[in-house]
Amino acid sequence: MSGHSKFANIKHKKEKNDAAKGKIFTIIGREIAVAVKEGGADPANNSRLRDVIAKAKANNMPNDTIERGIKKAAGDADSVNYETVTYEGYGPGGTAIIVSALTDNKNRTAANVRNAFTKGGGSIGTQGCVSYMFDEKGQILIDRSECDMDSDELMMLALDSGADDFNEEDDSFEVLTTPAEFTAVREALEAAGVPMADAQVTMLPQTYVTLSSEDDINQINRILGLLDDDDDVQEVYHNWDE
Repeated sequence: MSGHSKFANIKHKKEKNDAAKGKIFTIIGREIAVAVKEGGADPANNSRLRDVIAKAKANNMPNDTIERGIKKAAGDADSVNYETVTYEGYGPGGTAIIVSALTDNKNRTAANVRNAFTKGGGSIGTQGCVSYMFDEKGQILIDRSECDMDSDELMMLALDSGADDFNEEDDSFEVLTTPAEFTAVREALEAAGVPMADAQVTMLPQTYVTLSSEDDINQINRILGLLDDDDDVQEVYHNWDE
């Protein structure tokens, strides 16, 4: 069963420079703060926090940095005022883009996101204008070279734990779940010692758009680059087939 894997993009992100790594740590730090505020500082009683910790470890965030983030959020919970905001819009060539942000200033974030779209020849749309083209799924990516299990054994473990689908690529395995089953499946794989390159609830496109124009490719890369540089932006989902 083969699917469109994001594994190459994940590896590329993790191999970026220290500034990019700092951005990833900032993103995860905000997710930790929100998870602690919503469910407390004890991962045993807070499944969202457990998921964020797993994401932090997959991104090589040091344990002491994770612990400091939890303690800071627990001691300063009343001052954590991040709001989740989502923007939807269009990129060049009919591409669809969803931006998820955590912000303490919605006006600033909205202006920055709109600016990124405008500079790349795109446009912000209304809520729901492109999200219907995506499915919300739990996605777990496993580096094939780091996994001792064979594909059949791993597939059965994932499906028995509640996964919806299992995709096999040349360099990776992809496990897909419903958002509700994501934590249970991730924890089952973790308990079995399966190393995860990435694990999160994400938005997966139902179909992908190929861009043939060099100008369109440069424009969408400009949009994605500007969004990637914005500390408020947590995730960017798109249906461009890179």
